[in-house]
Formats: sequence, structure tokens, C-alpha cells
Amino acid sequence: MENDKYLPLLAKVGIVVNKPDPDYDRATELRIQIAAHDEAYHGRDEPVVPDADYDALVRELVAIENRRPDLVTSDSPSGLVGSEPNEMFAPVEHEVPMMSLDNAMDLSELDAWHERILKSLDDSDNPRFVCELKFDGLAVSIRYDDGELTRAATRGNGRVGEDVTHNVLTIRGIPHRIDDAPKILEVRGEVYLPISRFNELNRQQTANGGPPFANPRNTAAGSLRQKDPEVTASRNLAFWSYQLGQTSSDATISSSEETFALLERLGLPVNPEIQEFSNFADVRGFCREWMEKRHEPDYEIDGVVVKLADLAQREKLGSTSRAPRWAIAFKFPPEEKITRLLQIDVSVGRTGRATPFAVLEPVFVGGSTVGMATLHNEDQVAAKDVRPGDIVVVRKAGDVIPEVVGPVLGERDDESQPWSFPKTCPSCGLALVRSDGDANTYCLNRTCPARVETGIIHFASRNALDIEGLGERTVRGLVEQGLVRDVGDLFGLTKNQLLEVLVADASNETLVNNLMTAIDEARQRPLPNVLIGLGIEHLGPSAAELIARRFGGVEAIANADADEIEAIDGIGPVIAQSVTDFFSNSHNRSVVEKLKSNGVRLDLVEEERDAPQILAGRSVVVTGSLDGWFISREEAKKAIVARGGKSPGSVSKSTYALVVGAEAGQSKLDKAEELGVPIAGEAELRRILDIGELP
Repeated sequence: MENDKYLPLLAKVGIVVNKPDPDYDRATELRIQIAAHDEAYHGRDEPVVPDADYDALVRELVAIENRRPDLVTSDSPSGLVGSEPNEMFAPVEHEVPMMSLDNAMDLSELDAWHERILKSLDDSDNPRFVCELKFDGLAVSIRYDDGELTRAATRGNGRVGEDVTHNVLTIRGIPHRIDDAPKILEVRGEVYLPISRFNELNRQQTANGGPPFANPRNTAAGSLRQKDPEVTASRNLAFWSYQLGQTSSDATISSSEETFALLERLGLPVNPEIQEFSNFADVRGFCREWMEKRHEPDYEIDGVVVKLADLAQREKLGSTSRAPRWAIAFKFPPEEKITRLLQIDVSVGRTGRATPFAVLEPVFVGGSTVGMATLHNEDQVAAKDVRPGDIVVVRKAGDVIPEVVGPVLGERDDESQPWSFPKTCPSCGLALVRSDGDANTYCLNRTCPARVETGIIHFASRNALDIEGLGERTVRGLVEQGLVRDVGDLFGLTKNQLLEVLVADASNETLVNNLMTAIDEARQRPLPNVLIGLGIEHLGPSAAELIARRFGGVEAIANADADEIEAIDGIGPVIAQSVTDFFSNSHNRSVVEKLKSNGVRLDLVEEERDAPQILAGRSVVVTGSLDGWFISREEAKKAIVARGGKSPGSVSKSTYALVVGAEAGQSKLDKAEELGVPIAGEAELRRILDIGELP
């Protein structure tokens, strides 16, 4: 509306004019993107964007939230660490949270962090700094009780990780028993795959006709998350220790120097490149030096971690909800090389999106040899004006997907012609469609082999139905032979049909038996996994869990409208509309019916859904960090929702209670006092959840 002076008058007569809010829209979009990337990187070990692009998204979201505190949500990825642990492994609660690190993308941001450190300390503190290489591996925690290795876990979401004890026991260099160790000793460090071993594994893979592993980081993470420890042992993983977690009182440590001395004395691997400095100019020099030497070690690094060396000073500075204030990760900038772009091809994914990618003359950049790079969409190709035959600049920062920056125009052939996006699908041959206002192009043919294949691969992935043994080659064979047209057909396959597809394999009988067992087990996966497997756009694990708890079964979800779904606390309009659109499609409905008729459970929800609905109609807001009872604030909100209540992100007159944890936001406290809303702690929350009333 052009004149805002009429808005209060309209409000008095019950007419509310919603003005456009670009910050809200962009923050919502960023949260969806970041959550998807977090799940891909931490949950599936399959990152889909370079680190630099991911960091840019997070920094943009943080900038919006700093400018507009009213837009901060309790589940914002700007305040989260890692991803939810995988259900394939037993959960392990970290006694001391395993936090993430804030990033400095250049030396000026590193200097700004240094200035904040100096302002937070007294002039007499004289800070010293320890510099460590930032390993590109998988963070783990290893616990020793009375010198015996009793447990090893991944970081997970920072508070709960995955039990990988049996796999960690196969890693050479990690002692199973330590003499003269403190009664309780928790060692933290990084599991990694040496580059030389990674290259050896890839030679073995390609010699056996298999696809090469993507990079050392993903291979290390996938190797550590194996059900069979013998597979982990065969990969020859390695480990660097760099920090202590929970320790007993007989482990008195006051500095990083003493920490590393203890780790070395106990026989744990400590990286030899660690250095301490009292002059911050030397810290900057260390970072510059390792930018130049980043490919010298036999392990991947993507930056330098700078920490205060004195543990008392660390304690004084404390932490935010996700990262310590006393440490920062200086990230190396992306690397660039030039090579020839041989051709531009198009791949089609499970949603039908047709994505162009560059086939390159192989070039070594960012620590690995690159032969392909993403080009995103038709507009990006046109904007960069890259053409087959061009010499192009390729950028990669040790990530999975490299990027074509642009052409070297001085090297372009005079007869070069711009590349045109194909009119037909490279897989099924039907017309590709691009709608007005959409940057992406799609194949709308739901029976397109490429769409069917990628959809089934997603359905069988670890975070969905987790059908072990159903790899890309097997899926391709099933689709090519017409045995599977959608995910519902998987559960009607016979042993003889699978034998036909795997007949070329010498051990096909065993493979088929194992695959049949895995498919049968997948019938009993929980409803959130089924929802993820169906590939509903924008729907991630947390939202799938909330929707499953609210409706209890696929049929109820399919019959709900967007408003009912959006009414769930934690579900926004984008996700709600996407779920509604999915189930309003007749093809999708038929796939769901096929799953049901083939014995797949579509109503399996955790028992907490049956909790008494003692909070129905009540709104309980949770703020701050809850460390005494709940794993996290998010777990507390889930418990409230499971009992029929709501747990929004803001306080209003209808709020029944504000539950306050550590480091709670002052604005919510002020609002609660202003409105007369009761303020409760964790003990009171326990009573609310037990009997539905404040004490």
C-alpha cells in the first residue's frame, strides 16, 4: 500500500494488510537451502555445493538475522552444528558438546576476530595463540575408562553422535588400551584418509570396473560409517588427536601445550605442524605459509584453526550456541586452474530438472583431479558464455563439485558458437520445458528412465529407506529391463528377476539373497523415512518428523490441506504447499498405493506420538540452551508438540509459559514480563510435560 497511515485504521476494522517482507522471504529460502546442504554433507557424506558457496549462504543468513532479530528462529541452521545422527548407529550423547567453528574467509576477518579477543580479555592477559592445520575429515570423540577404549562416536548434531566404536577400533594408531591414563579420558580428533591411500583405492576401484571415489573426505566418512568393521579396516583410515573432551579430575591441564604433551605421552597421534605464537603477525604468517603448502601433506587440509592457548582464557570467553569464541577457522580461498572444456552435457534428476555440466580435460585443482564441473542452469551457461572447445577457468577448494568460472576469451577459436540448451530430454527424448520466471528446465515425463533411476537411488539411500545393496548399476539394470517403473515396484521384485539383472556377477546368488532381505526390512521403516524417500521437494528430516507425528500416517497427510500442514509449529508455507502438491498428483498417489499393497508400512511413527495430549491448546515457548535434561531445545519443543501443544518462536498474550535455559534472549524475557506470561525453568518444564500444568 502506498500510504501506510491507513494501516492502523484498517486494522481497527479487522482488515490486516500484509506488506511484502523481502528479508523474511530470503531468510526462509536460505534456511531451506542450508538445511538441505547440511543434511547432504553431514548426514549422507554427499555434499552438492562447494564449501565457499555454502559459507556464503550461511553468512547471508547471519547478516539478515543480525539486522532483523525478529526473524531468528529456534531451528535456524545459523545456530546448529552438523546434522542429526543416522539411525543405523546407536546414539551417543556427548557429555561435553562437540561444537563447530566460526570461519574467517580472509586475513581481514581473522584480524577482526583477534580484535574481539583483545577486547574481551584484560590488558594483563597477554594471549598466546596455537595454530593447527584444519583437516578435511570426520570429527570423532574417543572415550577411555580406566585406560580402556570403551566408546567412539561421531560429532552428529553436536550433542548426540553415532556409535562407531567397532569401526574406530580398526584404525591403526588409535590405542585400544592406555597405561597411566586418567580415570576418564575423552579424546577428540579427526579421522581421515591419507591421499596416497585414496589414490590406491581408486586404482583398485577402476581396475574392478567400479566408479572412482569422489574425494578423501567423503571416502573417510563413508568408510567410518560401515556396518561391517572389516570394510572399515580395509580402507586403512588414520587419525589425528587435537583436543580433550570430558576428563576426570586427575587430568589437570591448563594450556594447549600441556594438552598435546599429554596426548603424545599417552601414545595418541598428534600432528607435527602445530605451532604456538605470542605475536599475532606470526599467526597471519602461518596461515599464509600453509596456503602455499596446502598440498604438501599426505592428507587434505582446507584451512588453519587458530585458538587461544590458555584454557582459563578460553573459559573466560565461553561460546555461542554453536561455536567457541576463543577459536576460529581460517579458510583457504578456492583454487583456480585452466583447462579445456570438451563438451557440455545435460543430466536429468529425480524431479525432472535438467542440469547442464561441463566435461573437462582432466586437471589437478583443489587437491584432486577434476574431469567434470557444474554449470547450474541455462542462464548460468549464457551468462558465463562458456562453449565447447573453450579454455576455461575451473575453481575448486577441496570440495566435491568444482565450478567453471568462465572462459579465457583470448584463447577462444574465431569460429566458436554459443552453446544452446537441448530441446529434448537426453534420456527419454521427449520435450524439455522451462516455465516463465523459472531458471530451471524440466523433463515432465514421469517415466523418463533418468528420473526413475535417480528417484529409486534416492529412495534407497541411507536417510530414506536404507536399502543396502541397491546401487546405481543394479537400479539401471532394473529400469532398463522394465522391471521397475517407480519405487513401488521394488517391493514386488522376485528373486529370479534380480538374478537376471545381476547374472554377470560371479557371486550373484549371495548378492540377490542379501538384497531381497534388505528390501524386505525396508518395509518396516518409520514414516518420516518414507516421506523423505518419496522425494517431496523442500521436505527435510526434521519437517518429515513433525508432519509424521501430527498426522500419524500417509493417508491422513495426503488428505490434509496446506493450511492444516502449515499449522504445525516448525512447518512453513513453502513446505506445506509442496507436501500438498505432491499428494494431489495422481501419479504420486498411485505410487503410494503400490507401496501399501506391497506391504510397506505407511503409519509407523515413534511411540511418543501416543503421549497424552495434556498440552492441547497451550503454547509453550522455549528459549536458551537446555543442558540439564533435554538433549537440545529442539527435543524439548518436540516433546511439547507430542503432547498436543505448540512451541512457537515468539511470546504473545496467548503463551502459557516461557521456559528459559542458559543464554536466553533478553527480548523474550522482557516480552513475557510485559504480558504477564509465567517464566519457568527446566524443572518446571518437566512438570508441564508430566501433568500439563505449571507447579
